[in-house]
Amino acid sequence: MSLLTVGSVAFDAIETPFGKTDKIVGGAGTFIALSASNFIKDQRIVSVVGDDFPQETLDLLRSKGVALEGLQIKKGEKTFFWSGRYHNDMNSRDTLVTELNVLGDFDPIIPESYQGAEYLMLGNLSPQVQRQVIERLTKRPKLIAMDTMNFWMDIALDDLKETLKLIDVLIINDEEARQLSGEYSLVKASRVIRAMGPKTLIIKKGEHGALLFQDDKVFFAPALPLEDVFDPTGAGDTFAGGFIGYIASTDDTSFENMKRAIIAGSALASFCVEKFGTQRLLEITKDEIEARIDRFVSLTNFEMSTVVG
Repeated sequence: MSLLTVGSVAFDAIETPFGKTDKIVGGAGTFIALSASNFIKDQRIVSVVGDDFPQETLDLLRSKGVALEGLQIKKGEKTFFWSGRYHNDMNSRDTLVTELNVLGDFDPIIPESYQGAEYLMLGNLSPQVQRQVIERLTKRPKLIAMDTMNFWMDIALDDLKETLKLIDVLIINDEEARQLSGEYSLVKASRVIRAMGPKTLIIKKGEHGALLFQDDKVFFAPALPLEDVFDPTGAGDTFAGGFIGYIASTDDTSFENMKRAIIAGSALASFCVEKFGTQRLLEITKDEIEARIDRFVSLTNFEMSTVVG
């Protein structure tokens, strides 16, 4: 099975209560691809960078099984850059700098070698770009998953709603779900959003886990309690990459397998936050991932012999 990811490949500069970084590699597409590479080796990415982007990172992505024919390198231009500072609670942050650079007029070109990919992950980009990607595929993938954010709900809601009609799985956080639906109850919000197009909705709740909605079925995945969270940047994209990577590797889009995929994504995200940027994702081993998944299973696995009566 093959996975096509569309998302930013970028630079970040991050400040948290644990320290700060200079310019480091980030971007939704980068986190998604690195996370998914733990489950699937046939990956393709569509993105754009400037000629200031490091060759060693491109070589690293290739070594992880990520094809780069769809990664445009714009000569004489700069890569997208974001800088932010996290508050003490690590859930809120201030954006200090946003430089769109090459992402400002990004036209997603799908190479012929990418056509026929069975799974598609649309990282957080403008809904117009996300829709262009779907429309430029000659064959619809088995599953199209998509991430978005409140920024696009604020400035491009109509475009977003048109794109939602074309996808299978939407991945957003609880604040975004409430804004998109106009409902405070996440159960009610899920019904409103799924009526817009996606049959499956995943609502991320940060340190409080994630919810999976499909038809009349609901699944809740806990978050792993961690002593320290060094950097939450990219955790949501890492979650999405683990989710879609697991689905693609098993080639199973059933609700039961999506439950397993959410645990896989949650496990990868729990590693991501342990160090700045992509650093921890580049260190983890198969044994560590399996042990972390086992810890997730143990959080909700229990026996109960007593019954009311």
